[in-house]
Formats: sequence, C-alpha cells, structure tokens
Amino acid sequence: MSSEAADPEAFRRVLLKVSGESLKGERGYGIDPEAVNYIASEISSAVVLGVEMGVVVGGGNIWRGAEAETEGMDRATADYAGMLATIICALALQDSLERHGITTRTQSAINVSQIAEPYIRRRAIRHLEKGRVVLFAAGTGNPYVSTDTAAALRAVEIGASMLLMAKHDVDGIYDADPHIHPNAKKFEYVGYFEALEKRLGIMDSTALSLCMDNDLGINVFDLFKPGNLVKLVNGGKLGTFVGAEKPI
Repeated sequence: MSSEAADPEAFRRVLLKVSGESLKGERGYGIDPEAVNYIASEISSAVVLGVEMGVVVGGGNIWRGAEAETEGMDRATADYAGMLATIICALALQDSLERHGITTRTQSAINVSQIAEPYIRRRAIRHLEKGRVVLFAAGTGNPYVSTDTAAALRAVEIGASMLLMAKHDVDGIYDADPHIHPNAKKFEYVGYFEALEKRLGIMDSTALSLCMDNDLGINVFDLFKPGNLVKLVNGGKLGTFVGAEKPI
C-alpha cells in the first residue's frame, strides 16, 4: 500500500458500487474468497490515502429477484430475499477489509440489528469522517428498486464527489458488447441524456436520472485491473465518465 496522501484536488469522498457478480470470481455463483480479498485490497489502498469511502454491494451472485419472479415467486418477496443476499456479501467484504486493517461498518436498510447497524445517514457520515469504510447493504430497503438506484441515492445522501461503478468484465461503456463485437467503440465520455436515450446499460433509468438530477458524476471502470481504483480517486482518467459535461 502506498503511504502518499490522495490528491486534494481529486475526490475526498466517493461511493463505490460493487456488483455481487464481482464477488463470485471464477465461480459460477456464491462468494470467492480470493475475489473478495482482492476487492478489499484495492479498497484498502484507496482508503489509506485519506479517501472517505462508502460501498454499496450487490447480491446477484447469490440471488436475483427478477429471475425468481419469472419462476413464479412474488416479486416483492423475491426482492426482500435479494436484500438478504446483499447483506451476506457485505459481511464477507467487511470481514476481508478488517483483515486488511481497515475499520468497517455495515449499515442495512432493513432491520438485522444483530449483524449490522440500521442505515442512519448522519451516523454513516460520521463514520466516514472518522476514516471508516461504510458498507451499505439491503439496497434502499424497498422492493422493485435496484442496488444501482441504492448506490445513486446513498452517494447523494452522503455528499459523495463521484459514484464509481466497478465492473469485473469490461473497462468502460461501449457502443456494443465488446465480448461479441471486437470493433466496438469505447466511450471516454457520455452525457446523461445520451446514456438515457441510447439505453447504454450503465445502470437502470431511475438510478441514472437520480444522478442527473443531482449532478453526480459517474465513472464506469474495471476494478479488476490492479491500481485502477487508486488512480481514479487521485483524479486519473480511465474507463468512461458519465456527467453533465466532459471533464477537462
């Protein structure tokens, strides 16, 4: 880990969105300890620079409410089960972060008081000010709402400078699936309206609209290239930036 302080002109506080898919590593489902350890290491490298970091964790590696609905399950019930999956993922990441020496707090949008704090905005901000990583679990606590929307909401609530959308299989936003189309063009910058109109798959429209309404910039990047997270919080340019105007 670097001991250098983060660039004061870059980002003092950020919200990192980590998908459940990222935690499964090379496995078909579930949690891969090696993948979790890697993610914790990358987060630790950014936090020791003085960056205040909140993290929203998905749970798609364990459960997907939309898929359960197609198989006949009540959608609200399926989504609540998905919230429990995000809590499992958050606890796994919390454990790994603490083994890296990073003080961590998990806050849940649903009541699981024996294993996580309830989500309280002012308490979360106080944790961040004290240098603790705050893991936001259980989405917004509401069914029919994605963890992308939860990430956008929490980022706005805590006053984050940027929403970092971590990917595990792509390094930004393309005009076509780069895994299928080798000549797909990667965007360095995409405006909010363009992202909505072209349905580029960055996040769902509710989350994207929330970012647009609050002028919250989004950076889509590959978390699994070592050093990318530190580069971003230090003001480096990589991946794809989504915002009102192209950064200088």
